[in-house]
Amino acid sequence: MTNAPSHPSRLLQAADYVSGVLEGNRSTLARAITLVESNAARHAALAEEVVQRILPYAGGSIRVGITGVPGVGKSTFIESLGCLLCKRGKRVAVLAVDPSSSLSHGSILGDKTRMEKLSREPACFIRPSPAGGTLGGVARKSRETILLCEAAGFDVVLVETVGVGQSETTVRSMVDFFLVLMLAGAGDELQGIKKGIIELADALLITKADGDNKLHAESARIEFSRVLHYLTPPTPGWHPQVMTCSSNENSGIAGAWNLVEQFHDATMKSGFFGEHRRAQTLDWIREMLEQELWQSFARNPATTTHWPRVEHEVTEGRLSATAAVKQLLNLYTNNHDPKN
Repeated sequence: MTNAPSHPSRLLQAADYVSGVLEGNRSTLARAITLVESNAARHAALAEEVVQRILPYAGGSIRVGITGVPGVGKSTFIESLGCLLCKRGKRVAVLAVDPSSSLSHGSILGDKTRMEKLSREPACFIRPSPAGGTLGGVARKSRETILLCEAAGFDVVLVETVGVGQSETTVRSMVDFFLVLMLAGAGDELQGIKKGIIELADALLITKADGDNKLHAESARIEFSRVLHYLTPPTPGWHPQVMTCSSNENSGIAGAWNLVEQFHDATMKSGFFGEHRRAQTLDWIREMLEQELWQSFARNPATTTHWPRVEHEVTEGRLSATAAVKQLLNLYTNNHDPKN
């Protein structure tokens, strides 16, 4: 993995991006990710060409999603896991999906600072998500970032969700294995996240299982194991497991990765791994199509002109919602400029 400079003052062409990424040049990889993250119209065609050209070289990693409430120890766990994988000869990319960053500015930049040991690993690449993006936009850019990292030679991609809520579902839709970190002894009011995402988990990991908290962690493991027994597994043929770990004591980290490898072997053997990847790609197409159609609709002069009137008539009870939609769609189709 080379760190040679890519001459940032020079405007790169598609071939420069592609060759640099395939050579594992970190500077070029970072610039390529910045390119696909850009919302500038002038960058769209170039970004599309770059992603298209690296596509044959992508897809070779294991994609692992990692989530958990703030304070559960995600960054500490990721650093411990990343360092373990680097010692085993793996090349690791750490990405973050934070759709709330436009309000909170996220925590991944702080995480990157705290992951000092991992950031010094030559075989690791840490990248924050774009700030200020919508959930759909961040999801699209993160998927393309994964492809770029895979083309650059990273064989493990760890995708951290910084926010809690809908971002978990988004991350689940772009990874192979979804790991949920949990705290022992915390009430539902603190772990409200678990009600919405526990059914998405391929494994649960009870963190901070050390010192006086070790017994609490084991009790939580037993409790969640019972809960999972009654839930339908998100991955056919794989029953989610619950484990404990301590990043401080470096215990349970290797066991967590062993689960990922067992999952990978089992789903490759059953054929689900490739089937799931293909289904995710098709879902990605539909999501992007919906986003593009909506943006085209919202930019159309006819719809934007009449929208306030239609909304007013609906709220005043003079027009049904169904009729309002038909009116707006008719305005859009009759006044649609393909350039929009």
